[in-house]
Amino acid sequence: MIAENNTLNTRSKPHILVCNDDGIEGEGIHILAAAMKKIGQVTVVAPAEPHSGMSHAMTLGTPLRIKKFLKNGHFFGYTVSGTPVDCIKVALSHLLPSKPDLIVSGINYGSNTAINTIYSGTIAAALEGAIQGITSLAFSLTTYEHADFTYAAKFARKLAKKVLLKGLPPDTILSTNIPNVPESEIAGIVITEQGRSRWEEDTIERHDMFGNPYYWLSGTLQLLDDTLQKDEFAVRNNYVTVTPISCNLTNHSYISTLEQWNLKK
Repeated sequence: MIAENNTLNTRSKPHILVCNDDGIEGEGIHILAAAMKKIGQVTVVAPAEPHSGMSHAMTLGTPLRIKKFLKNGHFFGYTVSGTPVDCIKVALSHLLPSKPDLIVSGINYGSNTAINTIYSGTIAAALEGAIQGITSLAFSLTTYEHADFTYAAKFARKLAKKVLLKGLPPDTILSTNIPNVPESEIAGIVITEQGRSRWEEDTIERHDMFGNPYYWLSGTLQLLDDTLQKDEFAVRNNYVTVTPISCNLTNHSYISTLEQWNLKK
């Protein structure tokens, strides 16, 4: 264990592990850590570099490096030379003397709604916490530029306090998406389902100095929902969305149909 003594010297307050997928230098994780410090003791463990879109990837066959990260000359947290899921695994197995009371992931740049839920390293870090039996939350701000984390931090703190009190079902996280608008423009808070919206893919071809082609993945998220019950539609209408996400990907409604295939014969 190499955790800082001044971080974990007492458990009089809840211990909160903070992670993200934008990397430890991302503004969102610093805002989130500061918000969590108002309600508990905080340990930050985050990727050394951005790992957006890594989903639940983990590093196998390559050693992971852990380093202390300083902010303005003061210890802020640890970097891990791997994915968000690596960060959670390393924190629980090596950095922390005991399981934290809560894991929070974010605050992510860009929404994690609809199909993005599957791609997101922010969501995956929280899901890994749930897999390990720890109450976990993910927070995302619906912008990639001119981010205003003021209300997002306030709501993250509010939800974290509520979840510490109420708990969550096993293998379940809450994924929260917050519009990038002032609090006065927030239309409300809705409990949502993961929507159907998905990307219309666009691969851009370019050529290097030798004439060899290389490609950038791009695209536009197409809105396929029209109700506030679906996450992407709701955030586009300035609602904060809170979506319960499960680790279990089974399509339960299809089991009875599949059983009729008589595959045992």
